[in-house]
Amino acid sequence: MRVGGREVIVDLPFRIGKYELQKFLGGGMSHVYRAKDTIIGRTVAVKILTPQGDSDPEVKARFLQEAKMAGNISHENVINIYDFGEEKGRLFLVMEFLTGKDLHTLIQEHRAGDLAAKLDLAAQLAKALEYVHTNKIIHRDLKPENIHVCPDGRLKLMDFGIAKTEGMALTRAGFILGTPYYMAPEQVMGGEISHLVDIYAYGILVFELVTGAKPLSAESVQSLFYNILNEPIKLEPMRAAGAPESLCLLIQDCTAKKPESRPQSFAEVRVRLNSISREIENPPQLSKAPAATAEITHERPSLLALRAARPKWIIPAVVSIVVFLLAIGAYFALGRTSANPAPVSGAKIPATLANPAGDMVLVAGGNFLVGEKPKTTFLPDYYIDTTEVTQAVYAKYAQATAHKLPASFLESKPDLPVTGVTIAEARDFALWAGKRLPTMAEWEKAARGTDGRKFPWGNQSDPNRANVKDNSSGSHGVGPATGWAAGASPYGALNMAGNVWEFVDELRKPSSRTVATFSKKFFTVTDNEPWYILRGGSYEQTLAQTVSYEWSSVPARFANSSIGFRCVKDTH
Repeated sequence: MRVGGREVIVDLPFRIGKYELQKFLGGGMSHVYRAKDTIIGRTVAVKILTPQGDSDPEVKARFLQEAKMAGNISHENVINIYDFGEEKGRLFLVMEFLTGKDLHTLIQEHRAGDLAAKLDLAAQLAKALEYVHTNKIIHRDLKPENIHVCPDGRLKLMDFGIAKTEGMALTRAGFILGTPYYMAPEQVMGGEISHLVDIYAYGILVFELVTGAKPLSAESVQSLFYNILNEPIKLEPMRAAGAPESLCLLIQDCTAKKPESRPQSFAEVRVRLNSISREIENPPQLSKAPAATAEITHERPSLLALRAARPKWIIPAVVSIVVFLLAIGAYFALGRTSANPAPVSGAKIPATLANPAGDMVLVAGGNFLVGEKPKTTFLPDYYIDTTEVTQAVYAKYAQATAHKLPASFLESKPDLPVTGVTIAEARDFALWAGKRLPTMAEWEKAARGTDGRKFPWGNQSDPNRANVKDNSSGSHGVGPATGWAAGASPYGALNMAGNVWEFVDELRKPSSRTVATFSKKFFTVTDNEPWYILRGGSYEQTLAQTVSYEWSSVPARFANSSIGFRCVKDTH
């Protein structure tokens, strides 16, 4: 059968598993169809590996890799993967069905919106990549074609076919992966790559989003690679498109030839984008400085009035003061663009957030100490649940989504943390609630503050401040999510030491000893399946085992009555 001049591998309608394929959407080595989940009635997209793709070991490996990687991450700005399987020798992947257009089309049709709308898309993409990087995944193929924009303006990052996790390589000898225009110099050279290649590609992509054109051009791939390695990005087209100097500087930094000269994380990129967005929303106005005060008012000075009422020397003096004050403002707005950006103050952001899915407390942005051997790390503002997600709140989610309650659920004790759910179920709850699961760094900062303390309340070893095994109260089970207020973190989050373990949405490969111990205690597992981080310990551990920098890991399919979770939410 042929559709649009292309040979399609199945005649429609066609059934594969529980999915009824209804319309061919396109593809190359794999074909994509709009389909219907015949069990729950949901419209989905099904990607099927073609016979040609199946016969190519590398193409097949990438197809399997995309299923494994994308299927283990869940974020509002990353396409959802629902299912994966094999039917009569055909590998297939079931994805979220997206309406709208890819970013390439919007750029070509000049429909990406004004500068504020473009910055919003850039911020959504930075948020998605920050999340992907916390899961130790490097996308490696950022380009407008791999970014989808839904009709409501929500951005979705797609196509993890050549993504890379730490310690994994699928590249043929002598062959460089990635789309040439967006490749970082270290990719072009075929050398060691890191997450910073995504930051480089991001800079190229945002340049194209703002200007409508790529920053580098060439008549051949060879000359393009030469330009990537040797030619700096010319920023004049961005200025001509109305981009403020702060945005031009961000793109210049992202596309630096040396990886160490780029922003070192998308957390830093997002902080700078937020500052740029505020700058666009509230552009600086020319101001006068009263002689008796250093405050700047928003009243424009009348030069004619000044000339009539003041001596001749006053005008140059006023202008000098204005220039001086603006220079200071420019220094703080533009100059602090290294790997240690100016901390984001939470002063104007509410310290608490009332939420039907669990009230939250603000964790103010800035530097903090992380790890057993503390090192300084930066995070922007975010909110975290005051308590673990309770059974009462989870019951509302289950009712609204027809989701099955876990076996450990006790209707008579709504104030207990919900337990017995997998990380996938925790993610689903978070998406329903308009939140997400925390990263390692976010959980740790919320638990121990900025000063690297051992416990949420400080460095004092006091088991009676937490629901732990050596607590003198004699409690040896899950306690109320609102309990042990004396052990609150510096931000007011409760039970971040003891009570129940909490899921963190980061992958971590287990040691062979961990795999052996888990297989002996629970069920047979391998180190090839995804394992996720747990933080905070539980009532089954002593206080010494729940220090704020300690962690454990479990396979993604594992659920237990001592494991719960809490969520976070971005402030922007």
